[in-house]
Amino acid sequence: MTLEEFFHQVPKAAAAFSGGVDSAFLLWAAKKYGCDVRAYYIKTAFQPEFELEDARRLAEQLEVPLKVIEADILAVPGAKENGPKRCYHCKKALFTLLWDAAGQDGYHVLLDGTNASDQAGERPGMKALQELEVRSPLRECGVTKREVRSLSREAGLFTWEKPAYACLATRVPTGTAITAEALKKVEQAEMILHGMGFTDFRVRLIEGSARLQVTDGQAGKVLEKREEILAALRAIFPAVLLDLESRKRSE
Repeated sequence: MTLEEFFHQVPKAAAAFSGGVDSAFLLWAAKKYGCDVRAYYIKTAFQPEFELEDARRLAEQLEVPLKVIEADILAVPGAKENGPKRCYHCKKALFTLLWDAAGQDGYHVLLDGTNASDQAGERPGMKALQELEVRSPLRECGVTKREVRSLSREAGLFTWEKPAYACLATRVPTGTAITAEALKKVEQAEMILHGMGFTDFRVRLIEGSARLQVTDGQAGKVLEKREEILAALRAIFPAVLLDLESRKRSE
């Protein structure tokens, strides 16, 4: 089945929209193939501010209505505790909110941007999506991550080269309780590094300190900007460490 065929079968739907590569392409495809689609963005402490900015920019570019829903993710049982099933608990709670909002707006099909490259065994949150009967057109139609980027570029979407960006909760080690303060520190640090020209990196927490994880191509840049990085991040963290195990470049 192609995406065009999918949207002929599903002419009206709500779409969970994160502002990322996959959901951006999904929204474009829905619009292109005549679907009456509305985008829904859930703002929580797990999402950095730039993701909402990107979501608004893309929705405006595609002329798709966007509804922003705010949620206290740290109040969700199982989320703040940050156990191995955190992603499941988060997805279950957030997509339940999305279903409620979409239903009130007259939408009875809910879509998400999971693609054919995403392995169910590596994505605990996918179990929650299955339980809530959320449809994943990209996955159902066999569209891989690489194809999403290529097709997004052809479509003129600015998100085509946007690095993969997991939620801020992934920066906190599993089993360590998540706090709003820790999330804000990580977001602040990553914005500082982004401003220095770094891309596709992570600032992970380790006993309150920052552990920088960069790709091979940016390791030299870290050393070049060492003093600048330390001056900026020591105002946030007691210590700043560099992970010698390079981060794999995201697709």
